[in-house]
Amino acid sequence: MARPVKSSTPVFGFHSIRRRVLRVLRRFGVGRVLGLAILVAVFAVRVWDPAPVRTLRLHTFDLYQSIHPRVSPPQPVLIVDIDEESLAKYGQWPWPRTQVAELVRKLRDAPAIAVGFDIVFAEPDRVSPDSVAKSLITLDGAVRRELENMPTNDWIFSQVLRRTRAVLGQAGYHRELGDFDRPVRAPPLASLGGDPKRYLPRFSGIVRNLEILEDAVPGHGTITLIPDDDNIVRRVSGAIVIRDTVVPSLALEMLRVATGQSAFAVKSDKNGIRSLVVGGNEIPTGPRGRIWVRYAKHDPSRYVSAHAVLSGEVPRERLANKLILIGTSATGLYDVKATPLNPVMPGVEVHAQLLETILTQNFLARPNFTLAAELVMTALAGFLVVAIVPVLGAAFTMLLGAGVAAALMGLSWYLFVDRLILLDVAYSLIAGLAIYVPMVFVNYFREEAQRRQVRGAFSQYLSPELVEQLAGNPDQLVLGGQTKEMTVLFCDAHGFTAIAERYKSDPQGLTRLMNRLLTPLTNEIVARRGTIDKYMGDAIMAFWNAPLDDARHQANACETALAMVRALDTLNAERALTAEAEGRNFQPLRVGIGINSGECVVGNFGSDLRFDYTVLGDPVNVASRLEGQTRVYGVTILLGGATARAVAGHFAMLELDRLKVKGKNTPETIHALLGAVDTDSYSSFRALSMRHGQMLESYRTQAWDTALERMNACREYAVRLELPLIPYYDLMAARARTFQDNPPGPDWDGVTRAETK
Repeated sequence: MARPVKSSTPVFGFHSIRRRVLRVLRRFGVGRVLGLAILVAVFAVRVWDPAPVRTLRLHTFDLYQSIHPRVSPPQPVLIVDIDEESLAKYGQWPWPRTQVAELVRKLRDAPAIAVGFDIVFAEPDRVSPDSVAKSLITLDGAVRRELENMPTNDWIFSQVLRRTRAVLGQAGYHRELGDFDRPVRAPPLASLGGDPKRYLPRFSGIVRNLEILEDAVPGHGTITLIPDDDNIVRRVSGAIVIRDTVVPSLALEMLRVATGQSAFAVKSDKNGIRSLVVGGNEIPTGPRGRIWVRYAKHDPSRYVSAHAVLSGEVPRERLANKLILIGTSATGLYDVKATPLNPVMPGVEVHAQLLETILTQNFLARPNFTLAAELVMTALAGFLVVAIVPVLGAAFTMLLGAGVAAALMGLSWYLFVDRLILLDVAYSLIAGLAIYVPMVFVNYFREEAQRRQVRGAFSQYLSPELVEQLAGNPDQLVLGGQTKEMTVLFCDAHGFTAIAERYKSDPQGLTRLMNRLLTPLTNEIVARRGTIDKYMGDAIMAFWNAPLDDARHQANACETALAMVRALDTLNAERALTAEAEGRNFQPLRVGIGINSGECVVGNFGSDLRFDYTVLGDPVNVASRLEGQTRVYGVTILLGGATARAVAGHFAMLELDRLKVKGKNTPETIHALLGAVDTDSYSSFRALSMRHGQMLESYRTQAWDTALERMNACREYAVRLELPLIPYYDLMAARARTFQDNPPGPDWDGVTRAETK
């Protein structure tokens, strides 16, 4: 039998491939391979165009505008400013609508070309005669009827508006706010090249003016300003979509009303929106309908004070034949924006500068070819560095690179100044530098890798999680933070001052008591992935989902709160036994806990010399306010609405109220956290929960007798289940009886305003 012939074809295994790769690296050079890899990466990042790259590009354009701002020749744009002086003279905002009407009348009689409001009149005037009649319950019938029959301030204001070329501002909102039957006011739209709605920013809700005012004016524009990723307003949406209606910006609507046009047009193609046409002006935009504002420096002469107009101090010729915007620069009204030229600019000036940009035809643009040009520059810069660094050396390459960089920057500057074209060369230069540095310092990076290995050896002496974080993100040790969805907990001892008085002569004893209180509470927080932010006397602040991610941070916070209550019960039992043995009176420790979730900024904050890892944001303030409200509602644990929604079905909890906490205008739906869902009594709790919901419905629909009956039934369930809800039902019963005697009126929304923190 013949033996099989062995194949002469070589079999390439792992080691053979490795040798070939190493041979190629030696011939081509490790530096060049690394440089090409970085070039591919930076090119891909530029195509992807994430937020940091966009921000870099935008800051480059900001620098151009700062160096070469628009020169503002005399233009018919003026801002009537509700400034601090005006508030000091006429009182806090909102002013009576009759006062605003007088202001508009003076502007109309100047005469102004058109008047636009960077203000929304969303609610009826509180000092209108009918409102005064409703609010003063002690008025006799005749006086009340006389006040109710007088014209309202809003009607007087509307009559002035009817005789004025006025544009009211309205704003898009991210959710519906009711009032679904009223159509969104906007001028007719002419669509050229397809439906533009799919490209424009879209809002499901609207913050709008009173209907009596909307009916009185010929124009309705949006005052919504959408900043870029870094919260700087560089572009203004020429139009937005609100409830499927295209609404022009305030500036464009003022031009339409001023020129007597009945409609505006949007031109678009397959790449998006190209321009908007209004009042004979074609305004170029980006694909999403955003207009670059060519900013000029802040000019005080652009402003006149509202109080000066009202008092007649402003000459009529100063107001005549002007497009006038009414807005505010008063600090307390918080209408300030960051722009490329000014970190704090009144929002109304952004609209004014957009009007001036349109009227002077100073349109900044980024044509479609700019992206292709930027990608070509990035590729050429990278290939140039990869090709010449190994041949010419670091120093000569640096000089050559400096020359190329100067040429590219000169080209970009020329296009900006002469053509108003925005071409970004910063990324191309940074990409070239990103390739140059690794190729020159490849040996340094090799040594740095060795140092990282040595540093990694110390992980056995430190927390592995902390070492991993700091190794991967060393920038955590500098000032700054990141925005994350967080859950925040505040815990404070109730009645601790009275307990502390017993230790006036024994401060060490008070210290031991504090430690006995804080230690078990802290242990429960840490055991459930919580981070202790700080201790504030007898209070603790903690948060979840940082520095380590926690997908169930809301549930962990709730479990922690319940565990803290159990730990406190154990501590009180121990203290009671000790007090009994020593023949002392026993006073138990009680706490209140507030929990809330939402987007916060978490990171290192402080000074360059000292900083703390902490969390900031509105949800933190709400959590603190909720803890304070536990005293009012008589429960131990209060949850904010976001937390309650996240853990619904996992815990036994009851909605207590819709509450405007101190310092906030938006109501928070608060819940009492009472336990877990796996307890033996949970079926009985569900029966209580159903009756509790019926009680709240009766209360909010002002069925006071029914609400009181249902409160009594709920109180019996709470006693049977041994739930700490009796003070809450007593509170609600007292409110219901008060409302029986003094009905809140048909416009009552069932919201309670907290009087204390």
